[in-house]
Amino acid sequence: MVKTKSQRKVGRLAFEANILDILDDPVILIDNKRIMVDANLAAKELLGEEALGCDLKKTLATPKVIKAVNAILAGKQFKRDEITIPSPIARTLEMSVWELQPRSKSKESWAILVFHDVTAAKKVDQMRVDFISNVSHELRSPLSSLISFIETLRGPANDDHEAREHFLAIMEAEAKRMAHLINDLLALSKLESEEHIQPEGRIDLCRILKQVVNVLSVRSEKRSMKVKLKCPPELPAVNGEEGELTQVFLNLIDNAINYGHEGTLITVNLKAVDQIPNMGMAGVKATVVNQGDGIEPEHLSRLTERFYRVDKGRSRSMGGTGLGLAIVKHIINRHRGHLDIDSKLNGKTSFTVYLPRANLFHNNFTQES
Repeated sequence: MVKTKSQRKVGRLAFEANILDILDDPVILIDNKRIMVDANLAAKELLGEEALGCDLKKTLATPKVIKAVNAILAGKQFKRDEITIPSPIARTLEMSVWELQPRSKSKESWAILVFHDVTAAKKVDQMRVDFISNVSHELRSPLSSLISFIETLRGPANDDHEAREHFLAIMEAEAKRMAHLINDLLALSKLESEEHIQPEGRIDLCRILKQVVNVLSVRSEKRSMKVKLKCPPELPAVNGEEGELTQVFLNLIDNAINYGHEGTLITVNLKAVDQIPNMGMAGVKATVVNQGDGIEPEHLSRLTERFYRVDKGRSRSMGGTGLGLAIVKHIINRHRGHLDIDSKLNGKTSFTVYLPRANLFHNNFTQES
């Protein structure tokens, strides 16, 4: 490609451009004709190599960018601003523009554009706002109920033994729901603070899952459901923390019981795998499958969000806090694992947990239960 006159002038800045390649922030040099004459590596990754030598309107056709560059080239002041780039992935960038003074008075000024990616910070801020809103909403309902029942017991139902027992039972359920919510919030907070620390213990998943199935057997029997656990012999041990992994499978199998159809079979299958998806390391996968109404595709990617519920009324009636799968996700992340969710309407729903295997095999002679 034949270089433009402006691009040839930028030769003297080659050394500076190479230094700027180590920066994570995109840096772009614009000449007085609004042509992108140079960019660091981060900017090329953002806009593509083909952006060099092109008019700014073709590479960054954002009114805020054009206005900012025009202001600087006209000798005016410019304050920082934010822009959004919708593709290929939506990103929010903080934009700064400076004037590059010419060495000769006969030459016009150029502009330097610097972008700082604030997408993650924006998401965190929004998550914080949503989290406070959701917690407030989740606590407001049981608190309102408790206040209402207390007023009723002190007033109209003061001498009504039957009504008092009825209201006290509801108040107990609401208080337990709030306690459960607070416990889940504390657990989630602890997990987030320790998520960067990978557990190092050697865990036998078969043993843990047998315990979990036994603990939940009473609940499954009440719904005429059978939980079938299949553990292959000589299944490798995994690196992990026993209490946290127990919590993962208590949650997943409990959900399978709650949302599966009565009288159906729940299967829990363990298998060694040579590669964990997106991670490239050997591991063990545990798949919990139930048969029920299923989950619509648009909900699958959001199931592990805090307080996200597909059926809010049903979840609350079962005592759910909306934090169970968020806790599962954070535990799996801490264990450097992976979670896959698949579901078919009026069919099977599967939750598959992948966990890195420990260095040595852990003897396991359990066949099937």
